[in-house]
Amino acid sequence: MKFLETLEKYILLLVVFLFPLLTLPFFANAYDTTKLAVLVLGIVLVLIIKALKTVAKGSLEYSRGTFDLPVAIIVLAYLVSALVKTPNKMDAFFLPGTATFVVGAGLLYFLVNSLEGAGKKLAAGVFFFSGVVAALIGLLAFSGILAQISFLPAFAKDTYFSPIGGQFPGALFFAVTALVGLGLILSEKDLAKRSFHGVSLLILGLGLAISVYNSLPGKPNSPTLPPFAETWAVAVEAVKDSPLVGVGPGNYLTAFNLYRPLSYNNTELWPLRFTTGADFPLSVLTEAGLLGLVGFVLILSLLLRRVKTFKWGENLEETLNLSALILAIGLSLIFPVSPTFIVALFVLLAFSSRAVPLRVNLFSTGDTPSRLPAYLIGIPLIAVSLALGYFAGRALLAEARFKSGLDALSKNDGTATYDSLRAAISLNPYVDRYRATYAQVNMAIARSLAQKTDLTDTDRNVIGQLIQQAIREGKATVTLNPQRAGNWEVLGRTYQAIMPFAKGADTFTVQTFTQAAALDPVNPNLRIALGGVYYALGRYDEAIRAFELAVLTKPDLANAHYNLAVALREKGEIERAIEQMNLVLSLVEKDSSDYQLAKSELDNLEKKRTVEPTTGGETLTPPQEAEKPAIQPPLELPEESTPPESN
Repeated sequence: MKFLETLEKYILLLVVFLFPLLTLPFFANAYDTTKLAVLVLGIVLVLIIKALKTVAKGSLEYSRGTFDLPVAIIVLAYLVSALVKTPNKMDAFFLPGTATFVVGAGLLYFLVNSLEGAGKKLAAGVFFFSGVVAALIGLLAFSGILAQISFLPAFAKDTYFSPIGGQFPGALFFAVTALVGLGLILSEKDLAKRSFHGVSLLILGLGLAISVYNSLPGKPNSPTLPPFAETWAVAVEAVKDSPLVGVGPGNYLTAFNLYRPLSYNNTELWPLRFTTGADFPLSVLTEAGLLGLVGFVLILSLLLRRVKTFKWGENLEETLNLSALILAIGLSLIFPVSPTFIVALFVLLAFSSRAVPLRVNLFSTGDTPSRLPAYLIGIPLIAVSLALGYFAGRALLAEARFKSGLDALSKNDGTATYDSLRAAISLNPYVDRYRATYAQVNMAIARSLAQKTDLTDTDRNVIGQLIQQAIREGKATVTLNPQRAGNWEVLGRTYQAIMPFAKGADTFTVQTFTQAAALDPVNPNLRIALGGVYYALGRYDEAIRAFELAVLTKPDLANAHYNLAVALREKGEIERAIEQMNLVLSLVEKDSSDYQLAKSELDNLEKKRTVEPTTGGETLTPPQEAEKPAIQPPLELPEESTPPESN
């Protein structure tokens, strides 16, 4: 029994230590995927050990803490919202994995809170030294030392590498970690340990200074933060649509696409799409609704009560831990936070929680005492934990195969790319990223094969199979998350690429781009793409309407005016075309190739001459004529090639 207790404690401490630090090159997202693996697998192991202890002892032991209720509410909100609202559960529980990070952080709070006094102090020390090691790694990267180590992955050799996941997330994490370290120093009586902690804090301070410096405006790694006004607008619209549980964890991008105001297009950030809000509470409100926000507000309320009754200075370690929690809450009210910071916030809640140990006897009473109640709790917990571990393992293995496919793609190894992506989908068929990439790879291979001079019947059959596979994967991408505009765009691009090969693809292209535009209504580029399809089909009236909508959504976008001018020219409305081309000239730099292109077009329009289609400039891309059939006769698309129904 003592062995299990010791093993449980040290696995828990290992999770606290490794979570901020570990990054592995086996995944496409080396940061979040690795941290997700550490969090999930570590907690699964701890829960299995707890279940074994419960069965062996015949009792359930845990500690009631100050913040139990709000943490439980937040965990419940994210779980319910993920199950009810998030269209693709992989977005909620895998990547971006918002629900898993928050639920895991909540469970970590309960587990750390259950540590006895000495154990919690040890956890604080581990938390601090995790920050120290992360800061040291960042300093080594900034000094160029890591770049000289040949076996390190490319991302670790970058000057601005931080295992936290970036300079700005590192700055936030180091700031709160430093206060925990200061508390350890001030409460330590042993001079040698105090000196060691002092040197460690100095390293952490240097890491903090470098991270803050690199995050300043104008620096290469200065973060692009979501604007508050747009975050507020998105949150309000999301609550109107789903007040109690929001749009679902991992689904912020969908909400941003659908709800961001038109005024966003007037900012320099207009091409960017954000996966989180300007601060943590508004992100919680958007993704987990009012239920999640209630939990966060309760944390603030209990923290305020704790601050009022706390005897400041009596216990320096507790004083600094509480100060770190206050700072963490304050930072989360101002800035968007990373998964590492979210977990750190819940760990700090545990450090400042007043724990009351409780023990529930699970022996049944009567003539023949039995451990049956303990088995009824312990065995299902073990089964659930093992199931979570199994599915997490499959998901991680699939992500590793996906990364292998991307690596092979960068080396132009088509066979390895194809096989790796197919293996990733086989292991985890519920990730839309895999499907979208696989669709594009199938289409690229088909186009490459179609360029052969003399196509055999076998070649035609292979091209047809590849095209059908591309369509199936594109449709699967949409089916997995029909609310995501980007998924409809992927399917639209797939159909568009098929237009030279098969009859009927043009109709499907229009349908899918129309749905993409409906889910991202203020995106001018989707309107331009839709207008380009109409233009290629010779449907100039519809092309003009699409380009006009692009102009309305962003009046200062030169490419929208340029495409509109070209469509007007083809329809014969020369005066309107000249008007639009003059607007293009007013929006582009005079010393650019775009200006020369637009000026040449304007001169030809003023002479009322028809010109050959141009290839475009730096940012001006004219709509293209329909491609000639790549193979003769064109392929016939089967009935199942039609796009999915939109919601």
